[in-house]
Amino acid sequence: MAKCDEGYLCSVCGEDVANITDSDLYLRYVIGLLDPELLHATPERHIRCNPLLAQFIVDDAFEPVTVDDEFSKNHLDSVYVSERESLVTRGWRRLAEIKSLGEVSVLQIPLPEVVEAMDRHDF
Repeated sequence: MAKCDEGYLCSVCGEDVANITDSDLYLRYVIGLLDPELLHATPERHIRCNPLLAQFIVDDAFEPVTVDDEFSKNHLDSVYVSERESLVTRGWRRLAEIKSLGEVSVLQIPLPEVVEAMDRHDF
């Protein structure tokens, strides 16, 4: 099978990342953790295969992820955790929104504040 026919395989578990709502790559892009110039060169993985980020998604439609080491959000500053939960949850919800929109430009999918930062070249 040609590489382009394989889809996006998770660099952690090796399984297909079939939906954008499962994509750690696009979640990090949407919330401003990944430069758009690096999208094509950055390995993909499932959100759940990156538990350090996934633990911050707080939504009834997303089964919670627990981290059981010193990087657990339970061991972090509560203000930081609250801000991070807000950002990552909004990013995950944006992925769900994008999935329902169909085809959109990759430059239009980040959260509004990330798009503004990219427009100002603060990214």
